[in-house]
Amino acid sequence: MPRPKQIHIAGAGLVGSLLSVMLGKRGYEVSILERRPDTRKSTEDSGRSINLALSSRGIAALERAGLMDDVQPLLIPMTGRMLHLEDGTQQLMPYGQRPEEVIYSVSRRDLNRLMITKAEEAPPVNVMFNQQLESIDFENKLLHVKDLSDDQTARSPFELIIGADGAGSPTRRSLLQANQGESTSEFLDHDYKELEIPARPGFGDDDAKRFPIDPNALHIWPRGNFMLIALPNQDGSFTVTLFMPKTGPISFEALEHKDSVKPFFEKHFPSALQLIPDLEQDFVDNPAGRLGTLRTNSWFYEDCGLIIGDAAHAIVPFHGQGMNAGFEDCLELDRLLDEHNDDWAKVLPELDRLRRPNAEAIADMALENYVTMRSSVADPKFQLKKELGFKLEQQFPDRFIPRYSMVMFLLIPYAEAFRRGQIQQDILSALTETVDAVDDVDMDPAKSLVDEKLPPIEFD
Repeated sequence: MPRPKQIHIAGAGLVGSLLSVMLGKRGYEVSILERRPDTRKSTEDSGRSINLALSSRGIAALERAGLMDDVQPLLIPMTGRMLHLEDGTQQLMPYGQRPEEVIYSVSRRDLNRLMITKAEEAPPVNVMFNQQLESIDFENKLLHVKDLSDDQTARSPFELIIGADGAGSPTRRSLLQANQGESTSEFLDHDYKELEIPARPGFGDDDAKRFPIDPNALHIWPRGNFMLIALPNQDGSFTVTLFMPKTGPISFEALEHKDSVKPFFEKHFPSALQLIPDLEQDFVDNPAGRLGTLRTNSWFYEDCGLIIGDAAHAIVPFHGQGMNAGFEDCLELDRLLDEHNDDWAKVLPELDRLRRPNAEAIADMALENYVTMRSSVADPKFQLKKELGFKLEQQFPDRFIPRYSMVMFLLIPYAEAFRRGQIQQDILSALTETVDAVDDVDMDPAKSLVDEKLPPIEFD
């Protein structure tokens, strides 16, 4: 296929906007079809915008696109998880053990608005709002697009279409029909609801006084089968998200009446209750969101169709990697275009081959991390293993790196982090089976296990 003159991208979300900047820098004419109105002109809040956690993979992609300096002012560093335990005490669990091992809270809305602006500023990029891609005729290379401003549907030719249009992607439906691929959606029996801790004096000095609780931590109220989390915003507020079963004695179904909400929080989250003055109204007004995992067995069609980001591999939010994984798709695509001199017939199948195993791995790790966040973090044995993991990392830095660190702070492929993480968990379980403190762990068998089971990591 000759290098396409024009590329269509479905979706002006985070991944579509970032990719458009990268492709624009390569000299492609890019047209983004976005079904929503321009979000920069709206103050509406859907109540379904779980804050994002930017980490190494997303940062690497933003740096490659030349956007990290623009994004930096939107970020708040978080050094660890602040556990709000049932006895009322708090405990900070650091994410890593180096100063640079932090993740960054960022507002989805603010980041998306910035990314759209940066896409529009890339000269060959044109963002078209209120344009709903309905279907794709790959045989004749025609897009069926409805203009939502006048409800008229038109057909237009395309050379290459990239779907970054989310978990409900029309691009994916047409692409899988064309290449006879398959996708599966696996929904949890848990939903989520977003609330807010407003800004007010209460923590720290100077500018930090606007934060009611520590702004440099991800706050978690783990309660076994459900949990509350809070991430900081630039204005001093916190985006709060309740994750809970849909049905059962403790569930969203059990809280369907407004009068039941406050007693529930008084019992399970008393320290959070005093921080959320509009709890009952927010609970009623904000819709519950679904949590699911999308798996797709093919991401491309010949040399003219591709799906990336949530359109190809939507995951649950419990590892903070949905955006980062989508950004890494863009990073890998841009790298492959360099490697193959923009030969899309080679790039698309290679991207599919490289990224799908990693997408599967992070999907599984995100599901596991839900159990970790809502339950395991408060378990003394879990905390012992985490402490021992840090100690093994100090002693064997080229062999033992905690899985969380591999995922969040390095660019080790997700699949490799998953594989090594399973081995490391077995090692930690063996070493802590009969001890209750790190100082009681015999480091001689620890060294033998690490040397035997974990070959040195090859860093790029």
